[in-house]
Amino acid sequence: MIKTRNLKKIFRTEEIETTALNNVNFEVAEGEFVSIMGPSGCGKSTLLHLLGLLDNPTDGQYFFLDHEVSKYSERQRAHLRKNNIGFVFQSFNLIDELTVFENVELPLLYLKVSASQRKKRVNDVLEQMQIMHRKNHFPQQLSGGQQQRVAVARAVIANPKLILADEPTGNLDSAHGDEVMKLLTELHERGTTIIIVTHSPAYAEYGHRMVHLFDGHIVTENIRSEFKL
Repeated sequence: MIKTRNLKKIFRTEEIETTALNNVNFEVAEGEFVSIMGPSGCGKSTLLHLLGLLDNPTDGQYFFLDHEVSKYSERQRAHLRKNNIGFVFQSFNLIDELTVFENVELPLLYLKVSASQRKKRVNDVLEQMQIMHRKNHFPQQLSGGQQQRVAVARAVIANPKLILADEPTGNLDSAHGDEVMKLLTELHERGTTIIIVTHSPAYAEYGHRMVHLFDGHIVTENIRSEFKL
């Protein structure tokens, strides 16, 4: 599903040049659950943004679903994103002015799904995430754990092939963090490819492969023989 070759990302200002990723070679097969770890500033989120087609690399190649996408325009990247990738962020990124139902429905509007199909799919996923009783509430009326459930529901509503989760438990207590990891595990068991960035060794162990970044390089990869359930 994913392959990078000597992927590099450099951020430049008038005064300074920062290499966030340097010659990263990385592969993810369809159906994997991969955890990315490393200290703050090592390039984890930058890598996730490149893998999620939110940005282009400075150099190197990125193959996504057999397409070489490293030089794609924003329009081309957006087309691939909306049909194949779901995102879960640490800060939830819900729209305060929209209800739970409307937040989850949003990706389906972009995909021009009919109103009747939107209603059915949103209700189904809200039931699945056990948040149906909050469908008419606004994000600020929810707990952190409930907001992250809504964020996961929005990420999966279009049945993406890939879920990218950037510190999805970072703003949650341990009980709600465990809940989110359980949701991601259930999605993986149904065939979704998952890549998660986390600082937590315990949550990293939910993945079958753990990738460690340091100063923009992949320094180690550990493969687990069994998934943590």
